[in-house]
Amino acid sequence: MRLTCPLCGPRDRREFHYLGAEEYLRRPAAEAASAAWDDYLHNRDNPAGETRDLWYHEAGCGQWLLVTRDTVSHDIRKVELVATLKGGAK
Repeated sequence: MRLTCPLCGPRDRREFHYLGAEEYLRRPAAEAASAAWDDYLHNRDNPAGETRDLWYHEAGCGQWLLVTRDTVSHDIRKVELVATLKGGAK
C-alpha cells in the first residue's frame, strides 16, 4: 500500500506508523468507570468499508495524517495533514 503524504508525495506504507481509527482520540474521562477504560483500551471495531485512520509519517516529515481509505478495496480516498484540519481530527 502507498500513501501520498501532502508534504513528501507518494511513499510506501512502511514509512508510516499506524495509530488506528480516529475514534481512538476520544478517550474516556479520567474519572470514567473501569469498564469504559477497558473498552477503550482493548476493544476495536473491524469495519469493512470506509474508515478514517491516523498515521504518523515516521520516516519522513514527522507529520500526523488523517487517511480516508476503503478496507475492502484498499483504495486510498484522501490524505490530510491533521495539523491543518479545522478543529482537529473530528
